Amino acid sequence: MNITVNDELLAYIDPLTSEEHAALERSILAEGCRDALVLWGDVLVDGHNRYGICKKHNLPFNTVQNAAFKTIDDVHLWMIDQHLGRRSVSDFQRGVLALRKKDILAGREQPAPTEAVADTSGPAPWEAPAEAPAAPAAEPTLTREALAKAARVSSATISQIEKIQKTATPELVAAVKSGTISISTAATVATLPAEEQLAAAAGGKKELQQAARQVRAAKAVEREVERTEPDTPEGIIARLKQTVAELTAENAALKAHIAELMA
Repeated sequence: MNITVNDELLAYIDPLTSEEHAALERSILAEGCRDALVLWGDVLVDGHNRYGICKKHNLPFNTVQNAAFKTIDDVHLWMIDQHLGRRSVSDFQRGVLALRKKDILAGREQPAPTEAVADTSGPAPWEAPAEAPAAPAAEPTLTREALAKAARVSSATISQIEKIQKTATPELVAAVKSGTISISTAATVATLPAEEQLAAAAGGKKELQQAARQVRAAKAVEREVERTEPDTPEGIIARLKQTVAELTAENAALKAHIAELMA
């Protein structure tokens, strides 16, 4: 049977750790592949790890067609909902998935060319009969509150994740994905220019946290400057504090860059 693995769909799948993959492999070798793989036409939707293990060891497996999927967006939404329901998915990844769901639903509101429907006329003779999971029902564009509820995080966290997606360098994204820094710290550092983000990321957790503290301090000084008259003693002191904060941040970025060059 010809099965297609869609690289775009793999982005929705959290890779197993080596220990988890080894445990799954032992289970399949001992008991066979008990759960059917979910297909849309010939595209593999669910069961990528099981499929890889079965191919590796030339083991049989069952499949089930989901005739409810009409477009690839239906497949994406179904996979997103599957992952949003898993406890092992991090807050950051759930937020990313919820934002992706919002983009898909928003795109559906715009007129688009009709997509070809995959051939889902029925299971092949070697496929075990099974009930296919339902595709996601049509939903309105998600509000920020609905996004936060779907991702099981606060609205503020969704805003921070959105900021990270828009302005963070890949190195900063990798740091928050790995749990090296918190979402709030990453969102703060993401307001810096790319070269300063890179320098902080190169310095590791300590440098990233320090960069975030300096950004917050600089913003606090800016707010103080805005509240004071420029020619009063308070205004002069506030401007001096702002200058010190900016020079301190610049000095820290230079130190991190020098450390990176010497590493």
